[in-house]
Amino acid sequence: MMKAVILAAGRGSRLLTLTDDRPKCLVELKGKPLLHWQLEALREAGIHDILVVRGYCKDQITGDFETTENPRWNETNMVATLMAARDWLLHQTCIVSYADIVYPCEAIHRLMQDGSSLSILYDINWLDLWQQRFEDPLSDAESFRLDEQGSLVDIGRKQVSIEEIQGQYMGLLKFTPKAARWVFDLLDKSQELVDRLDMTSLLQLLMDQGKSIQAVPWDGPWCEVDNEIDLQVAKEISRIW
Repeated sequence: MMKAVILAAGRGSRLLTLTDDRPKCLVELKGKPLLHWQLEALREAGIHDILVVRGYCKDQITGDFETTENPRWNETNMVATLMAARDWLLHQTCIVSYADIVYPCEAIHRLMQDGSSLSILYDINWLDLWQQRFEDPLSDAESFRLDEQGSLVDIGRKQVSIEEIQGQYMGLLKFTPKAARWVFDLLDKSQELVDRLDMTSLLQLLMDQGKSIQAVPWDGPWCEVDNEIDLQVAKEISRIW
């Protein structure tokens, strides 16, 4: 049975005073913490073994799930938080979810159905969502290009043209133990690399080493919550499911 890891170590400073006294994952959307949206989607998809990686205000993150910590959450990026889930990732195929996104269980089903060693979900209708979130969608969008087989070939570059964007990465991934070994073989050699990498930089490094990453298309509702505008957008989008 597949397991899940939720990366919930960050404060979310762009949410300003909303995270003065709580971690980002406990900011509420329609009266329910963001974390609960992820937990419900995962459980509805049949995943009940869930690990939450905590950091900022960690003692507030409790519930019917297991926990571990990234104690250096304020000095590191998402990859260091991923590394804290080493034991889970090396022994069982895991869905990995950011803690600041909301999505229906069907998004998890879509990712679970892919048989690749490492796969990521991406939004093919990204421009519609980014136009709701930003005055200039290209100010935040990153490069995302695929080959003819749907494998990822380029991700994470900023200040790119719209022709270099075939979708946007959503913060949902599936790691098999084989793919987890790719990550740890690469990163165990350098703590400095672990500390500075974000997830898309890690994915690009893996591709540079010849590893294949399958991109799984998603055309349904979802939203990332980075700031108060995103909260309002997410309220509207979440009415769909």
